[in-house]
Amino acid sequence: MTHICFVRHGQTNWNLYGKLQGQTDIPLNETGKRQAEECRVALKHHQWDVLITTSLQRAKKTAEIINRDLNLDIIEMDHFKERFFGEGEGMLRAEREERYPDFTFPNMETYQELLARVQTGLRDIHAQFPDRKVLVVAHGAVINALIMEYHEDVSGPRHVKLQNGCFTEIRFEDGKWFVRSYNQIGHLSEKV
Repeated sequence: MTHICFVRHGQTNWNLYGKLQGQTDIPLNETGKRQAEECRVALKHHQWDVLITTSLQRAKKTAEIINRDLNLDIIEMDHFKERFFGEGEGMLRAEREERYPDFTFPNMETYQELLARVQTGLRDIHAQFPDRKVLVVAHGAVINALIMEYHEDVSGPRHVKLQNGCFTEIRFEDGKWFVRSYNQIGHLSEKV
């Protein structure tokens, strides 16, 4: 059974202020670094085989902090990079809601495009690391897509407000992926 724990990267100032980041490359702030440290402490007590991150610096720094105790090779895999929100990137929530109330921005990556690349990433992980325990530092829209597609309860969550530094676990069993848990924040000192 392939087991993946997705870790949402630590907080950035754009997260703090409610700006839509997408693929804009924003660094962790001090809270984000602390959240990554708290993830490191929680994850070091388990055996992990692989650590994957995206190329965005907020994910890479989170992975580097987590890896201080794990000492794994860090693999970059942009299948799990944040969704590209086109002209919505950098906008504050109030501005987005006023200009684009349906959350559809010019030039943004469609949900189908996002889902296709995430599913390609899952296939690659399962092919390269079957029956392994894999950590993936990723992003909110990616993790939400996983929850929407692989949560067994079809009446379950359609969109989850994921906290920075949360854990979401999925497994590949009996020929399919399923969500085991999501938005786990018990290891974080600040709960939003």
